[in-house]
Amino acid sequence: MKIFSVKTILLGLLSWGIVFGALSHVGSSGVLFQGQAGAYRVLVNLQPPDVIPGTAQITVYVENGNVKRVHARPIYFRTGAEGAPSSDEILPTPNQAGQFQGIVWLMASGASSVQITLEGDEGPQQLVVPIVAISTAKRDMPAGLGVLLSLLGILLVVILVTAIGASASDGLLRAGIQLTPQQRKTRWFHMGIATVACLAILYGGSSWWNSWSDDYRQYMYKPLEGKATVINQNDERVLQLKIDTLSLLQSRQRRTSLSFLVPDHGKLMHLFLVRQHTLDAFAHLHPERRDTTTFEAYLPKLPAGKYLVYADIVQRSGFTETITDTVDIPAFYGKGQLKTDPEDTYVVSDPLNRPKQIPMDENVVICGKPGSKTKLQDGSTVVWEGKSDMAFEAGKPYQLAFEVFDPNGNAALLEPYLGMNGHAAIVRADGSVYIHLHPVGTYSMAAQQTMQTRIADTTRIYRLQNDTKTFRDSIDRYLAHLKTLTPTQRDQLLMSSMTGNTSHDMKEMKHENRIVFPYAFPKAGQYRIFLQIKRNGQVLTGIFDATVNSTSL
Repeated sequence: MKIFSVKTILLGLLSWGIVFGALSHVGSSGVLFQGQAGAYRVLVNLQPPDVIPGTAQITVYVENGNVKRVHARPIYFRTGAEGAPSSDEILPTPNQAGQFQGIVWLMASGASSVQITLEGDEGPQQLVVPIVAISTAKRDMPAGLGVLLSLLGILLVVILVTAIGASASDGLLRAGIQLTPQQRKTRWFHMGIATVACLAILYGGSSWWNSWSDDYRQYMYKPLEGKATVINQNDERVLQLKIDTLSLLQSRQRRTSLSFLVPDHGKLMHLFLVRQHTLDAFAHLHPERRDTTTFEAYLPKLPAGKYLVYADIVQRSGFTETITDTVDIPAFYGKGQLKTDPEDTYVVSDPLNRPKQIPMDENVVICGKPGSKTKLQDGSTVVWEGKSDMAFEAGKPYQLAFEVFDPNGNAALLEPYLGMNGHAAIVRADGSVYIHLHPVGTYSMAAQQTMQTRIADTTRIYRLQNDTKTFRDSIDRYLAHLKTLTPTQRDQLLMSSMTGNTSHDMKEMKHENRIVFPYAFPKAGQYRIFLQIKRNGQVLTGIFDATVNSTSL
């Protein structure tokens, strides 16, 4: 027997156009938020359920400020704050000062968020953490419980059949009077009819159960796939990514949903290339949209090989997705100029587990580990704080802290890069885990902005308009306007558009040489971290390796 969610919820959500694509992370479903809520600085760890309806596990770490009570409630994009349930209290963790733990029920799939209210000495403050709520699994009933329920069902059927037979025979007689042969036949006749009726009910119930289970399976999470190829365009290598929409053909609204993409950090798509197995070549590109499903970007001087492809996009509802594929990049030809976007970048490093086995040129960096100093392309250095033999534990939140120094050893001033103090991409050695990190956490800034705007809207039910041309034209005009700005003007505009406390964090952090990323490695293995910062107008990439062990009991 299998457990499934309510059919009407699944069909209802599909009717308003949410795309059930791949998560904006690969193999890393948890969400970490780090930032200010008024005078309180907190780190929030959200672990969404893999079955909807289900419970999200919440842990709140108060890093600064005296917080006495914490409440949380889910807010869905479709119904907004007006249609959200009441909040639940997140209780203090015993013997852990400043730590609170609890659960929040997520009853509907799609783009949603958790609104957390902090109460303490500085008064009540709120923050919003975006979260993707989708079903990625089915729950099988435990074998022991199934056997127990089956035995109880058989017992109930026997009691029911016996009671019906008695009601047509023994129940009509006075005490002490024996049944006649005709009355015994009547009893068996009614018991036979009752048995057939019970079997028919059981068969109908089983068919109904299986039908709903099949519907649940049909509308479970289905990754949005893409097909990446390298084409020759005017004797230059061009990466072309076509999004496969075959899985979206069940609904007209889902077919058109790719027309309703919104920029994240001023880019419609963030695409990462990592050479498979060795992880020694890396590129962060921003392909341009050619049509609804096609994106293209010129390739830099990446060496030939098979590459993992991770492409991040954000829906207008805040629903974030990562499209994955692999692509064979041929040997270099042409000029290899980064002319699709001035903030495209690439780097080559030493292969995983083969340190310093690499020819040196201007776009090569040597991989480092915690506690080591790694030289960047412009001669500056970055240090990952920690011990050289540091091993991480799967599932445990960490603060990945880096310090940047100029070629003279002085603290280096970091410039905003895509409206933030820095970015990082983390990839597991086998490619099964990928995540695009920011100093404020593991979520999309565009998703948070969308949810904050939706919460401020008092409309009970949000009706998505499907004028694809008008929407696309407005996005294209915005992106074209960004291209006319200087990098400084563009970063100022992007930072000002980040509503809430995160924009304050960015303004403060840009004056430091230290950058911190909150992250919990989801499983054991080897990982490579690609840290990206900006100095003197140049995007720089530092590369570090991490070893992650299984969770200790």
